[in-house]
Amino acid sequence: MGLVMEQRPPAMARAADGDPDAFSVLIQPLLDPAYRLAAVMLGDRSAAEDAVQEASVKAWRKLGQLRGDERSLRPWFLSIVANECRMARRQRWWSVVRVAEPQRPSEPGAGGLASDLKDAVLRLPADDRLPLVLFFYLDLPLDEVARALGVSESAARSRVYRAARKLRSDLTEEDVF
Repeated sequence: MGLVMEQRPPAMARAADGDPDAFSVLIQPLLDPAYRLAAVMLGDRSAAEDAVQEASVKAWRKLGQLRGDERSLRPWFLSIVANECRMARRQRWWSVVRVAEPQRPSEPGAGGLASDLKDAVLRLPADDRLPLVLFFYLDLPLDEVARALGVSESAARSRVYRAARKLRSDLTEEDVF
């Protein structure tokens, strides 16, 4: 006589049915990469936190529209975060109200290679910054980068390559040495 075990649906199905605990289990591991993405795209911690929070709410509301399984969740959620960041940058207050930034070193290269690289990445337009952050900083495979960008894998590869080329051209020899 065997025991009959009640099988619970996977977390994705429970979350889509409105189970907040299941959604929390799904979204929790994605919050750190989402925050890092938003922080690089916006260059402001507070704005990044707001963007991730808004993206989480939107993901919760629209989870039923996600096509695919749990593997599709990360690129889908990161694309929502990226869209929130784009919307935040478009809003008028973003360009008017700025928190004072720390004073930068006066001569190029004085901040160190990491600082110069960060500055160069932040100077890139958001559409160029996004593929670089997804691929290199968040270390997503190219197929997930493509899904997050809403393009084919070859188009994602091209966007990463073009953005990296722009970044390289922005880093002059004096920035590096």
